[in-house]
Amino acid sequence: MATSEPVTDVDERYGDPGAEAVPWAEAVERLTAAEVFWLSSVLPDGSPHVTPLLSVWVDGAPHFTTGADERKARNLATNPRVALTTGTAALGHGLDIVVRGSARRVTDDAELAAVARAYVDKYGDDWTFTARDGALHHAEGGAALAFRIEPETGFGFRKGPYCQTRWRF
Repeated sequence: MATSEPVTDVDERYGDPGAEAVPWAEAVERLTAAEVFWLSSVLPDGSPHVTPLLSVWVDGAPHFTTGADERKARNLATNPRVALTTGTAALGHGLDIVVRGSARRVTDDAELAAVARAYVDKYGDDWTFTARDGALHHAEGGAALAFRIEPETGFGFRKGPYCQTRWRF
């Protein structure tokens, strides 16, 4: 679990002289507030698969959902390694973040209920789910699988001043 402070360092090759590391607390604020993310998973042939999605921060880690038959879920069934990214898409300002780790399916109904609450709190009532039977169920039908990314390494790319921070869990 990513509830403790990670080891933080700066790679001075990729930043302005004297730039300071981005604190993990600031990265968590950004991960909590960001609306759109990109998830990179691994296709069966080993090539990357990247897709936009929504994510919520619950109990020290990012969570996301997907349908059981979607490409993401099929990829994760054979290889749980992922990278989750978000940022500003601007060159001269902002903070871009990458979190790498393994995606673990959430099946505990209490944990799923916390994820469901986080979706409504962040994205509104259109994202209301009921947690039951190891999945999240939407009022309009259909079940979604929920996944928790167990962070292993993260990167923060601050722009203005430029700085690359690495967090190791």
